[in-house]
Amino acid sequence: MFASDRDLLMYEPRLFLDTVWVGQRQVSASGIVVSGVLVVSGVTFMTIGIGAGQVVTYKDAAYEVVQVLGETQLGLSLPRASADDPVILAPDSASTTVQIYTFRHQLLIVHEQILRMIGIEPDVEAEPGESIVSESSIINPTALRRLEALGALHLIYAAASVAGPLGEGSVYADKAAMYRERFAAERERVNVLIDTDGDGRADAARRPTVMHLVRG
Repeated sequence: MFASDRDLLMYEPRLFLDTVWVGQRQVSASGIVVSGVLVVSGVTFMTIGIGAGQVVTYKDAAYEVVQVLGETQLGLSLPRASADDPVILAPDSASTTVQIYTFRHQLLIVHEQILRMIGIEPDVEAEPGESIVSESSIINPTALRRLEALGALHLIYAAASVAGPLGEGSVYADKAAMYRERFAAERERVNVLIDTDGDGRADAARRPTVMHLVRG
């Protein structure tokens, strides 16, 4: 995918605290954090597929996973403007409850929609000798990171507006509408460079065509 959970966190610092019931919980365990390293017991991060770019919460705050250090250890950072920025060590904590939720499902839905907008069928890869345009033909995939994140946030808040706690539905609906508008604006801006003949160089440029995100 073009975006990850940490990209969603950049737009909504409390997303992984206030709307996690729309996502999928992968971890809930006791752990400690020392010098930016989270250590837990009873959880095997590699086995369940936890990786860099995901988000950990503890003590009512959210942090990026920057590195998987072992089956029971993760390197954490305070949220950064870019994944390429220096790590800002997460604060130490004695025994506390840590949780990891993901919105990968919403990201995947938008990911496949974006691919189809630019004329690429998801999960199609060229066989040796074939010149089929696939996801790997995109030369500048990072250009689509923001578009994917904005689309996922629309889906998250649209779902939350329907199933959210009484009294909060309108707040979520407003955010869903805002991210829908931002998604549409970004779709008009982004330019996707495509390698159509497999030589590693861009020889076509495509813009996502009109497709409306709807409440699921």
